[in-house]
Amino acid sequence: MVALASRIRLEDRECPLSTTVEHVGEWWTLLILHDAFDGYTRFDQFQESLGISSSMLTTRLKTLVADGLLERRPYQTSPVRHEYVLTELGRSLRPVIVALAAWGNARLRPTERSMILVDARSGEEVEPVVVDAKTGRRLDDSTAYVFAAGPAASDAMRSRYAARPAVPAEEA
Repeated sequence: MVALASRIRLEDRECPLSTTVEHVGEWWTLLILHDAFDGYTRFDQFQESLGISSSMLTTRLKTLVADGLLERRPYQTSPVRHEYVLTELGRSLRPVIVALAAWGNARLRPTERSMILVDARSGEEVEPVVVDAKTGRRLDDSTAYVFAAGPAASDAMRSRYAARPAVPAEEA
């Protein structure tokens, strides 16, 4: 991945949320990835879909390639033209995009939703949720699931999570 920008605080550089936002938290980046999940691969397709300037799109595509989320491949030799295809790492972001869209839709009345997620076979609308792979329990309860310092955590990160208030026994 590319070097972190200076806007990330030194103490946040080890935080997976901070580093993820640095790579995919920009407006155009998320929209380009969304289009890639919808099957767009060519510069002109992204540009037409998003109404983004050529220079901005070029910059964002270069970053997505450098970060390993898209792969740049030639699809035409004369003149040489390239397409941008999701890598395995890029495809692994689909649940994140789906969850963000679901979060946005949950704040709208059904008649106000311009895009919904449906089962490809039945056409029925589905409700995406994030769950624990082992238990199937929803992860949206911040008292049942909390962040903790991991094995590679610095002293600062360990201190941050050691200082977290304890969960009352009746909530645990």
